[in-house]
Amino acid sequence: RGDAVVISGRKLARQIRQEARHEVQQWVAAGHRRPHLSVVLVGENPASHSYVLNKTKAAADVGISSETILRPASISEEELLELISKLNNDTAVDGLLVQLPLPDHIDERRVCNAVSPHKDVDGFHVLNVGRMCLDQDSMLPATPWGVWEIIQRTGIPTLGRNVVVAGRSKNVGMPIAMLLHTDGSHERPGGDATVTISHRYTPKEQLKQHTIRADIVVAAAGIPNLITADMIKEGAAVIDVGITRVQDPVTAKPRLVGDVDFEG
Repeated sequence: RGDAVVISGRKLARQIRQEARHEVQQWVAAGHRRPHLSVVLVGENPASHSYVLNKTKAAADVGISSETILRPASISEEELLELISKLNNDTAVDGLLVQLPLPDHIDERRVCNAVSPHKDVDGFHVLNVGRMCLDQDSMLPATPWGVWEIIQRTGIPTLGRNVVVAGRSKNVGMPIAMLLHTDGSHERPGGDATVTISHRYTPKEQLKQHTIRADIVVAAAGIPNLITADMIKEGAAVIDVGITRVQDPVTAKPRLVGDVDFEG
């Protein structure tokens, strides 16, 4: 839609990486050890391998060293927890993440809570989730933090504005809503917006009733073409962070698509 504002994160991502690169350079120049990230990857999920590769490339781009620790899908939960404990106690490891999803026989919540809150770069530990919900400084999940940075750096007003977050996942939709609706004067300032959250049981027409009045729409449901032009009012900001792997009808190869139908 020509009269809506579609926010692209690519330019901002380059800017943020440049800032991070400068911070790392200053840290190392001051005589400190280069920051190190350990990534635990379980199984052969192609999407997970692709995501981890992108994460380690991003780390290298800003000067952070990293390692990917591969484990078979047959690993037991106890073996995985032992590995996490070892990395928690390794003083050379500054950041630790376990790529999700995990095999069905492993309790993801137990694994996320096993990661040291201070090394929990995903922000999935219950302590970090709780601090975020209490408007306290904490590790934040990457995608919600990215949405927050986009809004802040582009100057999109949130105070008293109507926001719709399409998607309620505990790692994306819920944290985005928390960041946008909470008090702007607290330790971890929020956006002071009026936030509506939709989910899989929200009828499309009901969703449209909310989005058509929204000043900001954040699409984070993982449903291709969920948001169309007729659902967005003039001048609204649209941020699409939905990710779905689909087959390209022309090449027959897998590709990633968002939740917003930019053609319709």
